[in-house]
Amino acid sequence: MTYRVLADLVLLVHALFIAFAVFGGFLALWKPRLAWLHLPALAWGATVIALGWICPLTPLENALRLMAGQESYSGGFIEHYLLLAIYPPGLTRAMQIALAVLLVAGNFIVYAILFYRRKN
Repeated sequence: MTYRVLADLVLLVHALFIAFAVFGGFLALWKPRLAWLHLPALAWGATVIALGWICPLTPLENALRLMAGQESYSGGFIEHYLLLAIYPPGLTRAMQIALAVLLVAGNFIVYAILFYRRKN
């Protein structure tokens, strides 16, 4: 039971991290000091997506699930839990790279607004 709870906790932290990497720029508009936490999270998230890496939290969750007697899964967190919701069927490497670029570009716009606000 303990390993299952830990695996679920890792899953929750992973989901929150992804949400922060994607939407944290909007939090930085509200509290600019959060930019120092968000920018490294954004860089990590975009790098993992663009290079097709698997986040270290995925193998940790899988190991905890195996110790709990549950099944693990192959691939990464997003492929397992969010693939159909976020990525369309037939996703290619070029599309993954484009998504990473969109993630960074969208946040660039948010940070440009933040910079403009601070300047004025």
